[in-house]
Amino acid sequence: MKKLRYLFVSNILFFSPLVLFAQTTPDTAAVVVTLKQSIDFALRNQPLLRQANIDEQINERDIKISLSAWLPQIGTTGQYQHYFQRPAQIAAGTGGTGTGTGTGTGTGTTQQNLAIAHNVSTIGAQASQVLYNNEVLQASRASRYSRQYYRQNTESSKIDVVTDVSKAFYDVLLSQRQLDIIKEDIVRLRRSLKDAYSRYQAGVVDKTDYKQATIALNNSLASQKQTQEAIKSKSAYLKQVMGLNPAKGIQLAYDSARLQTEALIDTNQMLNYTNRIEYRLLETQKNLLNVNVSYYKWSFLPSVSAVGGYSLAYFNDNFSKLYDNSYPTSFAGLSLSIPIFTGGKRLQNLAKARLQVQRNDLDLVNSRNAINTEYSQALANYKSNYYNWQTLNENVQLAKDVYKVVDLQYREGIKTYLDVIVAQADLRTAELNYYNALFQLLSSKIDLQRSLGTLQPE
Repeated sequence: MKKLRYLFVSNILFFSPLVLFAQTTPDTAAVVVTLKQSIDFALRNQPLLRQANIDEQINERDIKISLSAWLPQIGTTGQYQHYFQRPAQIAAGTGGTGTGTGTGTGTGTTQQNLAIAHNVSTIGAQASQVLYNNEVLQASRASRYSRQYYRQNTESSKIDVVTDVSKAFYDVLLSQRQLDIIKEDIVRLRRSLKDAYSRYQAGVVDKTDYKQATIALNNSLASQKQTQEAIKSKSAYLKQVMGLNPAKGIQLAYDSARLQTEALIDTNQMLNYTNRIEYRLLETQKNLLNVNVSYYKWSFLPSVSAVGGYSLAYFNDNFSKLYDNSYPTSFAGLSLSIPIFTGGKRLQNLAKARLQVQRNDLDLVNSRNAINTEYSQALANYKSNYYNWQTLNENVQLAKDVYKVVDLQYREGIKTYLDVIVAQADLRTAELNYYNALFQLLSSKIDLQRSLGTLQPE
């Protein structure tokens, strides 16, 4: 019995940490993602992009609200009034024969006082249908460009997300690769320190060698700590632009050979302004402004609507009998509204709308100039970074060969330890510079694609 109890308690103690870990894994376990997975996640979860999608939906509701005026408008009214002092109405009547009773001979008219009942109630329904209205027509014309504008705005937000996530991803990768290089350098320095101290103990060299090795090792350890902290801050920014929970861990997956392939781009592509989403947004904005010009241009035209109504009137001095008898009324007709003089408001609005179109044309000119400058700068940076990357790739191979030879010569007593330290520093610098150049090349490729308008959200 004791054995069974001991086994039961042992199982609880053994499996409970596993259960707790399984419960905390979804929030604390690191997620391994590639660049494409990071971008796909950001396109679904980035708050700014989700706001752009919501703005697009809000605009769709605004369009439907504006276009609802084309549909028939139907409403009902109801009214009840009780008169404490009844107003009198005067009605005209035709005279007849007789005397003393309000009638007489001849064809003249008489005036009669008609008092309204104490209780009056009316119930009715009215309907109207717009036949022509300049404001509703403007809403109909602008709806197409309005939808296009908000779709393009969402596309612009997607391009921003792809750019930010890609650059943040590459920035974290660069720091991680720098950390790997520093760790490799620390391994070499620890080995060199051990060898230098052994040679000092053996009396082959003085204590200067192992002290220099200690200094170099401490410097590398300090660089390691600095790079580790930089990775944390850069990872936090990456999670921010992805829209990922800050408490969630993240690990980046990449292929070095594929990164080198992805860094290449055709630099002979021709610049086309209409590929840029910023330029297309200005063109759509110009179309909306032209619709505004048309609205003010034709605002002198009348508004015409078909109207109709049906109502029931009830009159009685006794409230209990008020609704016993009804007196129906119905009508149908046209409603016409003509603006005759508005103090010059229409002409001033028209002149203002035309000036806004002219201003937008200048925005298009300025945008073309800015796009051309941005493209020239992005192309120059890419070509410079590409040449730098190719050159530094050769330096890494040379630095590795030099370090191997110097390290071998030092072990044979031909070279001093200072030569080894210099060779190690050159190798580390060459490797760091190479990866700096690679990731700068990748970043400049994104800038070049964006300047060309070929950076696609998907």
